[in-house]
Amino acid sequence: MKALLIEEAPTYVHVRLNRPEVRNAIDQQMVDELHELCDTLEREPKILILSGCETEKGAIFASGADISQLRERRNIDALRGINSRIFRRIAALPMPVIAALDGFALGGGAELAFAADFRIATPRVRIGNPETGLGILAAAGGTWRLTELVGEPIAKQILLAGRILKAEEALAIHLVTEIHEPENLIEAAIELANKISTQDSLAVQLTKKVMHAPREAHPMVDELAQAILFESPEKYARMDAFLTKNKK
Repeated sequence: MKALLIEEAPTYVHVRLNRPEVRNAIDQQMVDELHELCDTLEREPKILILSGCETEKGAIFASGADISQLRERRNIDALRGINSRIFRRIAALPMPVIAALDGFALGGGAELAFAADFRIATPRVRIGNPETGLGILAAAGGTWRLTELVGEPIAKQILLAGRILKAEEALAIHLVTEIHEPENLIEAAIELANKISTQDSLAVQLTKKVMHAPREAHPMVDELAQAILFESPEKYARMDAFLTKNKK
């Protein structure tokens, strides 16, 4: 892989976007490598941590889609959903996805962050969707994911008026849930991954699926997922351990 740097641990994978020369602009190669990553994580579920890198001008998560490629795309390319398909796939990974944001997360970079289950940040984060200023729209999930995350009034400020959020503003509206100093960001992401990994993996995976199910699927999907977990050996092991501990 060239656009991604991958570090594996027993329960998580840390992936750094690595195109510092173009401020981590998301190009076709990065998309292809993210698809390869998803192939692996769909077969062998692990928590995914996504982060950016340092550039000559400072830290960056992702500055958006690669404008040099985006400039040449036509209507058929829009209908292929190049970025939206990979972001949907990342959002649907079996185990949670943590976006560790530092510096700019703009355009497609913001949409990639929106596809994560958790977003944590540093004080120097700037997040937004300036697409309409370039004559396009946030078509890789930004229009609807952002609205779901922060509500329509703020989403319209970002999507229609080009508002860029600072870290404290993003924290206040719960777009990010934690702020850490840059030198502690990855450590905080790993700590969160470790907390998740103490839970039962199957229970976490099914809970994520149930949370993402459409409203009309409830409560049936909840009950079916619970029926699976009620027969899980891990359920018995964990509940037996709990009962034994409480008897002492």
